[in-house]
Amino acid sequence: MSVLLRPLLPGELSEPRDPQSEFDDYGPKAGYATPPPCEVDAAGTLAIVVDDALVGSVGWHWQQWGPSAASRSPMIGIWLQKSARGKGVGTQAQRLVADLLFRHTQVNRVEAHTDVRNVAEQRALERAGFSQEGVVRGAHWRNGRHHDGFLYSVLRDEWANSQAGAASV
Repeated sequence: MSVLLRPLLPGELSEPRDPQSEFDDYGPKAGYATPPPCEVDAAGTLAIVVDDALVGSVGWHWQQWGPSAASRSPMIGIWLQKSARGKGVGTQAQRLVADLLFRHTQVNRVEAHTDVRNVAEQRALERAGFSQEGVVRGAHWRNGRHHDGFLYSVLRDEWANSQAGAASV
């Protein structure tokens, strides 16, 4: 299985999408009228392609933990078609986007957030090299109420060490 990321093309993911899991239930997601931006140092969205088929998207927006630009970090998020879940696609896509962000920015950390009950995404993030940092209480509104989430991150040094280990295998 070959997973790659690329910019979305005009018309891709343009149709509204209904929730495909309880963790997607923010209501129907509007499609992209035009391909979203893909600027590494700003918000971005990329297509996830498996064996030449579009199966989802991965994106990021920026958080800032302190007063300077050096305190910024991208928060990644992913959406996969139901047919692509449970096959390692999410793990690989999140590895690829973390690698892209570390290679092309000066960030010290890449973050992700998921519902405390979304065990599949927790496993995917951990396999991708992220560590769970803690619970973010009442962090997101979904399905008529606020839900707790887990905050995950991977630091630049951890990423570099994991990539060096992978290269020596």
